[in-house]
Amino acid sequence: MGILNLTPDSFSDGGKFNNPKSALEHAEKLINDGAAIIDIGPQSTRPKAEFLSSEEEVRRLGNTISAIKKEFPEILISLDTFFAKTVEFGFNEGIDLVNDISGGQFDEKMFDAVAETKLPYILMHVNSTYNTMHEKASFADITLSVNQYFSKKTDELLKKGIKDIILDPGFGFGKTVDDQMKMIDEVEFFDFGNFPLLIGISRKSFIYKPLGKSALDIDEETQKLHIKVLKQGAKILRVHDVAAAKKTIDKFLNN
Repeated sequence: MGILNLTPDSFSDGGKFNNPKSALEHAEKLINDGAAIIDIGPQSTRPKAEFLSSEEEVRRLGNTISAIKKEFPEILISLDTFFAKTVEFGFNEGIDLVNDISGGQFDEKMFDAVAETKLPYILMHVNSTYNTMHEKASFADITLSVNQYFSKKTDELLKKGIKDIILDPGFGFGKTVDDQMKMIDEVEFFDFGNFPLLIGISRKSFIYKPLGKSALDIDEETQKLHIKVLKQGAKILRVHDVAAAKKTIDKFLNN
């Protein structure tokens, strides 16, 4: 899954692809580099980012989704939003998945909107409100806590008829470095394999800050962690650098 941020303020690529021409060009690069899914995000969720309304998200999206679909009909498009109205817009434009960092917690209408579209849904573990999503929570056992959350939320989704569920443990959201390294070690235990697992560790601070490096200077370390999670059953890698991740996946599959 290649990341396409339509934002001026994302932490590592803000402002690079937030116009229709550059967005389409970057989508083409991601596809040529080996992406099977493009995750389009109209809103930055980095710490202290500007909060946007659904209306502003829709304005930013414009015709980007339909333009990519027209140019590359075979590609799957995931829409990164926590708003029901943005999901409805994206559905009409041709998205294939909903990637909701909030687990339906930031918009009470989200699960109903997803159920209406019948699209696959990516469920991420995160704190319960937008304002607290980056606050470091205290977990007695991070893997157990994430699994309890997944159990409750997947039950809610299944009751609404949403059966195509992908799980994201939520690296980079409200967790300590130690907790996130423990999560890496215990990927195989998340939800006990009941649903496919997406791992999004690309350019995350729990990797680069302890090393004294920048977000753009940790490719080697990131690929080692990608191999580790693939060996434990991860099915989707959400990444900025698709070419490097594709090499890692090919290496893993050929060993």
